[in-house]
Amino acid sequence: MKIRDLALIGDQRTAAVINTTGEIVWYCPQRFDAPSVFASLLDPRGGMWRIDLPGGVPLKRRYLDDSAVLETSISIASGELTILDWMALGDDVPVGVICRRLTPCPADVCIILEPAPDYARRAPRITRQNHDISIDDNLFFYASHPAIINGRSIYVSVRQGDECWMVLSDRPLPMPSASDLERWLATTLTRWHELALRTSFRGPYEREVADSMRALRLLTYAPTGGILAAATTSLPESIGGQRNYDYRYVWSRDSAMIARAFIHAEKAGTQERRFLEFIHDSRRTSRKLPLAPAATISGETVPKQAALSMEGFSLSHPVLIGNQARLQLQMSAYGNVLLTAALIYETYHTRDHWDTMSMLADFLVEQWPEPDNGIWEETSKRQYTASKVLGACGLNAIAGFAKHPAQARHWRAAVENIRSYVAHNCMTRDGAYAAVAGGQIVDVSAALFPMWNYTAADSPAMIATIAALDRDFSARHLYRRHLELFDSRGEGAFLAGTFWVARYYVTRGDLSRARTILDAGLKYANDVGLFAEEADPDSLDMLGNLPQGFVHAAFVNAVVDLRTKLAERGAYVN
Repeated sequence: MKIRDLALIGDQRTAAVINTTGEIVWYCPQRFDAPSVFASLLDPRGGMWRIDLPGGVPLKRRYLDDSAVLETSISIASGELTILDWMALGDDVPVGVICRRLTPCPADVCIILEPAPDYARRAPRITRQNHDISIDDNLFFYASHPAIINGRSIYVSVRQGDECWMVLSDRPLPMPSASDLERWLATTLTRWHELALRTSFRGPYEREVADSMRALRLLTYAPTGGILAAATTSLPESIGGQRNYDYRYVWSRDSAMIARAFIHAEKAGTQERRFLEFIHDSRRTSRKLPLAPAATISGETVPKQAALSMEGFSLSHPVLIGNQARLQLQMSAYGNVLLTAALIYETYHTRDHWDTMSMLADFLVEQWPEPDNGIWEETSKRQYTASKVLGACGLNAIAGFAKHPAQARHWRAAVENIRSYVAHNCMTRDGAYAAVAGGQIVDVSAALFPMWNYTAADSPAMIATIAALDRDFSARHLYRRHLELFDSRGEGAFLAGTFWVARYYVTRGDLSRARTILDAGLKYANDVGLFAEEADPDSLDMLGNLPQGFVHAAFVNAVVDLRTKLAERGAYVN
């Protein structure tokens, strides 16, 4: 199994990951960051829900229309089987339900559930009740065909020619019927269509933008509006390596960039304004900082990082839950939040949660001279240039909405001090923006400096920076990032950074170069339009957790800028 093989269904509370053979390989009931009950993605003993088709060959799969209902077709010698998978979403449908429906089976089929609760740290207790089978009294299985309990597994046998449906719910249900599933499916399709109608984008890469917006909605936790960095944990940035992290949390940096993608591609304004609400609410639970760099989907402190006894995806371990960045100081997160808040205020003529935003701005004014952990969450603090620049840009943007002139002057004075610091300390001998003060190496995050209105895209410093990125960090039009404490040649190309460079070239007006980079990055979206975090330019493998919201947002923002530039030239061109 490859990371490229993975697709997602979800209900904006949690998600299930499904491979090309229709096996559910990852599922955390009730919420994204809950302990898994299926985790064969990370260990063969981790639990799964599979359809046993000896000799089965994946044919194709797709999401139905603009929904997150997944259709998977598999070929065997006697014919073709199609599986429809979805999680119920919408009004008047049960919450927390995975639905699976099979077309008439071309041969006898055995369906097997092997639950492994709590990240496979304990055996399940499986019992039969009236119309269902209970797993630990908190998951309930229903099927059109008789189900048999055999030890720690549940088996369903389906005869050739039979249709079949199954339901796994995180609460007891009346025994469903085929007509119930039809109604749940229709409601779910309608709800996803309603969400998709919020996307107003028309222009180049229209289908790919719609796919990315679907991915971002799949990562959204509806009860709070928090948007995950990714739906998985510990998918490796290097196969067989140790750079494996739990991304099932809400990063302030990522969600700010994602909110900007919603602003650029939607017309409703609902999700992006919920971003401010989430930031405001999660501020209350931050222990040492005014805002932690990451929070749980309910706005609480991220758990401490811990390793699980799993072998890992392709033997890549450790397998981790929690995250070490939970209490880091990341100035770039504050700057990003302020930039997005300013854009929301400008777009929707509001000033929601102003007290929180002004508090973050005051914190930046006081703390910007201090070293931090940087945009890439390194374990050792440095004077990272992107942290300084993004802080300055956030302060400058939010100053335009200050309630008092003295407040605006206070923030803008800090901006000028930061600019002076960067000019005197953060330039390489070649005149490029260094990754860290006093360094001679650049980082791909600098490609965003013009988008943050820090400098012109054709300034000598930016031209020198992009030249250094092209020389030292580029392969096949993909770009790596720079890490102070790890040689980034040991991981894949960084897809968000790749799309940042494409956006830079849009700003420069070199649309041909921008499209070349966009097309190179799109090779690392899978067949259902999902991006992982990184890419291997040599093997074409996808690397890291998925779907990576940071990457999808970077792609959308780059394409929106491309559309704007094309409009200035008189046409939308595909």
